[in-house]
Amino acid sequence: MIRHVKLVCTLGPASSGPPALDGLLQAGADVLRVNLSHGDAAEQAALVRAAREAAARAGLEPAVMADLPGPKIRLGELREDEVLLQAGARFVLRPGGPPGDAAGASTTYPGLGRDLRRGDRVFLSDGAVELVVLETGEEVVTEVARAGPVRSGAGLNVPAERLSLPAITERDREALARALELGVDLVAQSFVRHAADVIGLRALMGSRPVPIVAKIETRPAVEAIGEILAHADAVMVARGDLGVELPMEEIPLLQKELLRAARAAGRPAIVATQMLESMIRAPRPTRAEASDVANAVLDGADAIMLSGETAIGAYPAEAARAASRIAEVAEARAGSFRVPGPPCTHRDEASAVAHAAAQIAADDPAVVAIACYTESGRTAGLLSAERPRVPVYAFVPDGAVRRALQLRHGVRPLPAERPVDTDAMIGLMDRGLRERGLAREGDAVVMAAAMPAGKASTNMLKVHQLGGPLR
Repeated sequence: MIRHVKLVCTLGPASSGPPALDGLLQAGADVLRVNLSHGDAAEQAALVRAAREAAARAGLEPAVMADLPGPKIRLGELREDEVLLQAGARFVLRPGGPPGDAAGASTTYPGLGRDLRRGDRVFLSDGAVELVVLETGEEVVTEVARAGPVRSGAGLNVPAERLSLPAITERDREALARALELGVDLVAQSFVRHAADVIGLRALMGSRPVPIVAKIETRPAVEAIGEILAHADAVMVARGDLGVELPMEEIPLLQKELLRAARAAGRPAIVATQMLESMIRAPRPTRAEASDVANAVLDGADAIMLSGETAIGAYPAEAARAASRIAEVAEARAGSFRVPGPPCTHRDEASAVAHAAAQIAADDPAVVAIACYTESGRTAGLLSAERPRVPVYAFVPDGAVRRALQLRHGVRPLPAERPVDTDAMIGLMDRGLRERGLAREGDAVVMAAAMPAGKASTNMLKVHQLGGPLR
């Protein structure tokens, strides 16, 4: 089975060593995520280096995505690994102080008391624990309304529109500089509220631009999704914080709406948070979790993301394999249940060529693949957005572009030399597919590219028989 939906795996203590990293790649991880909210600079750099070394051992080119902290409020350090908060108990949020316990803890936002009001609801650990504000001031006194465990660094959520935190914090600036120095392939921007947030982050990159994945986890971001999609390179439906900002019953339908909007805009979309949450502690997912992963596939996601499952879980490789298997079966056997894509609008010649390539592959059962030559990755992105039934093999000279394309639905990026002319371009795709065993001589392949090679937008479409004449 060929899996079109991509798999993003978060690295952490459970997946920092060579055996675990090798296991994730063997299980099919396409993107390795490093969350810069956790650990210090040395630990984060070590994770990125370990990811690159594992990729080299496996002969693969997964993307490395750095996730910026954003204006996210977190609990400070706790005395124990996990503290259980009991319903009805008082829990004090303070701007600093010693390690916390069941009576209270520090937070990373000293101004929290100025932004909150009596009666406000505060959520910890993606909504697992709920607090109600009783008193505000330098310290915030709350009562535990919903009991549950919390850990050091647990996320703390209040409605985004109430916070006076800037969209890009000083910690983000430091983390971005560190990520660019480490040579990451993608940067995820946390708590995006408006398109201006994405524009501001891109400006900070200067001469080293990296594709930006805007995390949709606030109400303002949902309302501004069209503008955000116009400026971001990809989006992430971050259901944890989104489910705290908005009523939980709205999240399943909102997921469908956001994925549809992303596909219409030609932007890849990741579905994240608690995909296989029980596998943090169990070797098999629940039936509900299996359905959740399958539904993300059917909703049109480009990628599904595992967080705690692979970062701190007891079964990281097993979780990655489970997600991969579920996605494969959903793709192979549930085509009639998929959410239909938006109609083709033929916005320009390149998108019209991509649509025609996918349509030919859909109508002709003899076509086994679509191949494209691209230097910027745009041709592969246009083809991916059309969701062809066959894989898209993208021949790309630049390694950074190849790795960024790992997020694209159905696209397998392959290394290539820059061809001298169109015949050489067709020849390299022909040989590349046959020599790698991706197709056989005589197979029909749809080819899309720019003609002359690398000099124009996508304008060439050819149904080619492998091993046959180049013209």
